[in-house]
Amino acid sequence: MRIFDPHIHMTSRTTDDYEAMYAAGVRAVVEPAFWLGQPRTAPASFYDYFDSLLGWEPYRAAQFGIQHFCTLALNPKEANDPQCRAVLDELPRYLAKDRVVAVGEIGYDTMTREEDEALAAQLQLAVEHGLPALVHTPHRDKTAGTRRTLDVVRESGIDPAHVVLDHLNELTVGMVLDRGCWAGFSIYPRSKMSEDRMVDILTEHGGDRVLVNSAADWGRSDPLTTRKTADAMLAAGFGEDTVDRVLWRNPVAFYGRSGRLDLDPTAAGAPEADGTSTFAGNSVRRGGA
Repeated sequence: MRIFDPHIHMTSRTTDDYEAMYAAGVRAVVEPAFWLGQPRTAPASFYDYFDSLLGWEPYRAAQFGIQHFCTLALNPKEANDPQCRAVLDELPRYLAKDRVVAVGEIGYDTMTREEDEALAAQLQLAVEHGLPALVHTPHRDKTAGTRRTLDVVRESGIDPAHVVLDHLNELTVGMVLDRGCWAGFSIYPRSKMSEDRMVDILTEHGGDRVLVNSAADWGRSDPLTTRKTADAMLAAGFGEDTVDRVLWRNPVAFYGRSGRLDLDPTAAGAPEADGTSTFAGNSVRRGGA
């Protein structure tokens, strides 16, 4: 079984997690830029963080046979901090980097005017750079936040097929798919979405334009929930081809829209006994995946 986790925060995970993920079938991940857990003291801390997602983390992942890509953005929570807004001016030079496969996470936290402005500005950057957009839907007032997000997406002029709205649930999936966007689901141990609920959603809505992720971070989360969802799908009667489509081909299709996704089997190999990998570098093939 091959698995592509399209949303996971490996900065907050250990090398043991990488090892367990490889054993579970994970061969590629996308790590979105997000809040670090405490207020930043200066915009420059973003740039060190972005550099880490572009350099150190791909190297760390490759040692365990996993290819690492990222999405970069000013995240919704920090869009409300006036000193962080300067990041929007610096973001274009980072969006030109090879391993950046989308603009994200963008979207809403508490649906403020500042978040409105940051979301609209970064959707425009996605259009200008020809990149997909990974959009965070708020944990509170999710239905209202999702509707508002879809309106801003429409107003931006971005192709809906280049947008994934993440952290969805049973109440929001239909409206997202109806608008032509991709639907993202974060599988968590005690919140957001469970494996069994995900199976029910797939049974009702099918697997087209659906992304399943672990969104694992510093909190109570599990980097193996993608594999657990795949196993739950098989147990519920889904065929191996459908599992492969949802857990591998769909993320490849979505992030492949960036023209920067290189998943050549020679790009990341199995980890060796000494902990090294046959990783061949971070070359990028332009054009779709």
